[in-house]
Amino acid sequence: MVSRVSGDVVTDVLRPAGALDGWAGRFAALPDSVTLLAEPFHAMVDVRTADPAALERLVGAPLPGPNAWSGGERVTAIWLGPDEWLLTSPFLSPAELEGAARETGAAALPDARLAVVDVSAQRTTVRLRGAHARDVLETGCAIDLLPRSFGAGSAAVTLLGQSGVVLLGLGPSDYRILVRSSFAAYLAEWLLDAASEWR
Repeated sequence: MVSRVSGDVVTDVLRPAGALDGWAGRFAALPDSVTLLAEPFHAMVDVRTADPAALERLVGAPLPGPNAWSGGERVTAIWLGPDEWLLTSPFLSPAELEGAARETGAAALPDARLAVVDVSAQRTTVRLRGAHARDVLETGCAIDLLPRSFGAGSAAVTLLGQSGVVLLGLGPSDYRILVRSSFAAYLAEWLLDAASEWR
């Protein structure tokens, strides 16, 4: 909570808190070949629609197909199923992202099925990168993470350790992991333990 003073009035402003706030010191102790970072709060909206093209203007890029993600400057879209995408943004508030998705979809599809749900509190975002990032993931993830199979732009809903995650390939040895907030501490401990092999 942050207190702000304006004239004689003091107001308290709530700041979104992440499930991994306070872990930076432990993450910083990792070897140079593995970097782990709890990313700032991301707004997240689940969208189901029969016509994904309607949302491309909001995303700033074509919506991705199976096992992929795409994005523009402010919004990322992750394919979750045949008619379902997860929109994320570190720049927009949850209300702004949800409102923009509703307005964009409704304007283009006045008679079509469209469901938009704010799920921002559901997941925490973790960034894993470094020369041994893939090695760390491979100790607890069954999918093929070789670059030819899981490169930049790839996405998968999978298990990492015992946590269900959404895994995004950002580039060589660079990954973004979306994990349910209730599993964030478990996953952080798991990643720290798996990375300790590379000290």
